[in-house]
Amino acid sequence: MQLIHLTTFVAAPVERVFDLSRHLSVHKFSMSKYKERIISSKTSGLLGLNEDVKWEARHFFKTRTLRVVITALQFPAYLRDEQLEGDFTSMKHEHFFKPADNGTLMIDLFHYELPYGILGRVLNKIYMNKYLSRLLSERNVTIKNIAEGNQWKQYLQS
Repeated sequence: MQLIHLTTFVAAPVERVFDLSRHLSVHKFSMSKYKERIISSKTSGLLGLNEDVKWEARHFFKTRTLRVVITALQFPAYLRDEQLEGDFTSMKHEHFFKPADNGTLMIDLFHYELPYGILGRVLNKIYMNKYLSRLLSERNVTIKNIAEGNQWKQYLQS
């Protein structure tokens, strides 16, 4: 199983960062360049424990789907989503939120396994790990920018 570990400092309270990280509209906005959209479940608001969502997006010249479920939620410190359906053999994304001086440390542990045996391992080494790291980093920058600005109010106070 592969692991991507990212740490992002956000100059905002831990509760705000936690909720923005599980907000469907924030996620859609962060992935808009991939034309990501929800094709099942609720389409806005916060995802809670045992709630699932099915996404459709354009990656690698193909429209792909990924259905994930929130399998753990401890407000405002920890959130885990896992693949129910999709192109990975397995996928688990752990989100940790730690209060820090003047903000929050947002830590992502993204565990995944690609299909296709040795071909999948080669693809991962050459391209996939970098691609997924960049995708997750882009998402984190969006959360950071929203949380540190005034935009967060439109998501969390509606």
